[in-house]
Amino acid sequence: MQSTYIYGRHAVKSLIENAPERVQGVFVSIGAEKEFAPICKAAHIRMEPLADHDFRNELEGAVHQGVVAKVAMEGLVLDYDRFMNSFTADASTCLVLLNEITDPHNVGAIIRSAAAFGAKAVLIPTHNQAPITGAVAKASAGMVFAMPIVAINNENQTIEDLKKRRFWIYGLAGEGKNEISKEKFDAAACFVVGSEGEGLRPKTREHCDILLRVPMHPRTESLNASVSAAVVLAKWSEQHPESLR
Repeated sequence: MQSTYIYGRHAVKSLIENAPERVQGVFVSIGAEKEFAPICKAAHIRMEPLADHDFRNELEGAVHQGVVAKVAMEGLVLDYDRFMNSFTADASTCLVLLNEITDPHNVGAIIRSAAAFGAKAVLIPTHNQAPITGAVAKASAGMVFAMPIVAINNENQTIEDLKKRRFWIYGLAGEGKNEISKEKFDAAACFVVGSEGEGLRPKTREHCDILLRVPMHPRTESLNASVSAAVVLAKWSEQHPESLR
């Protein structure tokens, strides 16, 4: 069974709260033992001293805050067709599609924002894309275990399928003609977030129904991909407060 290591107090707490069945063990420092002992006991999770294990190779120097969890990853990423056929989309349905984002911190931050603002799932390509790792889980504050993560093979084919399912496809682009503050999100929506350096791929851009932009002061050229996603998702959730319940 494929496993990875999640680290950081918030990420591990979220993991235990949302997916305790995935936890294969929690390793804590003396300073974190008092905080995590009752949590692990309640979830029937084995806890061991962090000092008894050397995670330098697994964590590659990451700051773990005295808490590391070994996690089963099998089955975490869902099949697209099976997921999409499990519900009926309506105007309060929102998806986020990542268009080849390679920075794991951006991927994690977008997943966290998607969870915070009520998105239904995050769609992630299987190629040219940062996979779900410990770094992604930490950046998401453990939300990778609360938010459905769905694998897609081809972004453009996925977009065309979503259109058949009556989704409107919104590409996030600095030069987009439509400002998010003026957009009315009155149908199922999929927000496509481009890569850090290049933005949306040209072919993906062509498949979008609408290109959205975040209005900014002229002294700022652009926003980070994860920040742009957070701004757009926050605006969408304002029009769909039921998504926050």
